[in-house]
Amino acid sequence: MDTIRRMAAPRYKAVVDALVSDIRAGRLPAGARLPTHRALAAREGVAVVTATRAYAELEAMGLVSREQGRGTFVRDRAVPPGQGIDQQAVAADAVDLNFNYPSLPGQTGLLRQALREVAVSGDLDSLLRYQPHPGRPQDRASIERHLRRRGIDADADRILIVNGAQHGLAVTAMATLGAGDVVAVDALTYPGFKVLAHALRLDLEPVPTTAGGPDLDALERLCATRPVRAVYTMPTLHNPLGWVMTEADRVRLVGIARRHGVLVVEDASYAYLAENPPPPLVTAAPDLTVYVSGLSKSVATGLRVGFVLAPPAAVPPLARAIRATTWNTPALTTAIACRWLDDGTVDRLEEQKRDDARARQAIAAQELAGLPLVGHPSSYFTWVPLPDDARADRLTATLARHRISVTTAEPFTTSAHTPQAIRLALGSTDLDTLRSTLRTVRRLALEDACA
Repeated sequence: MDTIRRMAAPRYKAVVDALVSDIRAGRLPAGARLPTHRALAAREGVAVVTATRAYAELEAMGLVSREQGRGTFVRDRAVPPGQGIDQQAVAADAVDLNFNYPSLPGQTGLLRQALREVAVSGDLDSLLRYQPHPGRPQDRASIERHLRRRGIDADADRILIVNGAQHGLAVTAMATLGAGDVVAVDALTYPGFKVLAHALRLDLEPVPTTAGGPDLDALERLCATRPVRAVYTMPTLHNPLGWVMTEADRVRLVGIARRHGVLVVEDASYAYLAENPPPPLVTAAPDLTVYVSGLSKSVATGLRVGFVLAPPAAVPPLARAIRATTWNTPALTTAIACRWLDDGTVDRLEEQKRDDARARQAIAAQELAGLPLVGHPSSYFTWVPLPDDARADRLTATLARHRISVTTAEPFTTSAHTPQAIRLALGSTDLDTLRSTLRTVRRLALEDACA
């Protein structure tokens, strides 16, 4: 038996090495379907179990993915397995439809003016010192006024200032959840939360999606059969699908959470783009909802200021998590952000960005005509499902060769089935470039579907 193992090992490794070489050299491009286990075994003169083992090792290396009933395919290696959207993977000369960093003309001037105003303010010296972990009282009061203008009955004592919404999600998970806790998430969800859950060893349970939100019947069944500790949700401007849940569905979701003692983590990062949406979940259930948002999308991605509105009992552990991760949000950026919250700058930028997003969605609808688009008329992204016989990773690789960077469904997927789709971020290039780039995306997508 030992002799057989010693003889089999080199042959098994040789099969793996040959496939790895073909993949890395591009002879097997992203999206290529590999032979069945039986066909590979026959071609290489090995047992089927050896072929199966070879494919398992390739999958563990992140080079291939298996799809139930379809086969084994070469992965697009632009995005590391298990990770989210990678801004750094975008080539310097590529058009970036992968990552959203919407900006408007004149924002640099706003920053220059804000820095001048801070420089002559009376409390400049205080910005050089440590701040309270949840933020200075006057800054928390600014955020309270901001939230109240949006119809949220916020209390400054329940607000904590964080380094952007992603940090807000991180400290929320650290403060309220533990390794092994079950968290219900949409089957397609924000990649940053997936990465966070992996780091904290949370058990994500996917909830199927409908055209208007999560399948609440499925969520109810899940809560009845598993010890769900929290539900992570984006009820207003879901990323990547763009839905805005109806008020009736929000009421029902809160009811499910109450019946089963489930914490609600409400991500409102893109909510500012929706005009007159139903009230946030936190308004109906302030005692069991942690509301997380920030100014990265509505103002600028470099302004890493976010905020968390939490039930009173959650505030002390959240403050401890902030202390453990960053001590406090930098006082200078917080001071600038709060000035803009108080003087109406944030409100004006949000209104202008809603108009900008609508213009970009109109361009997308025109230039992508003939492709099925899923999204919201004033969002900065659109979801493009592909035909059953198309391959998102193959299309992504083709677009990359044309210097266009997009995202497949993989970073967003929490279930075993990854749909064949791409997400297009519309907010990171000028309108003329967006128009011509989307025209190329449409042409290549239709060609890929016919391939």
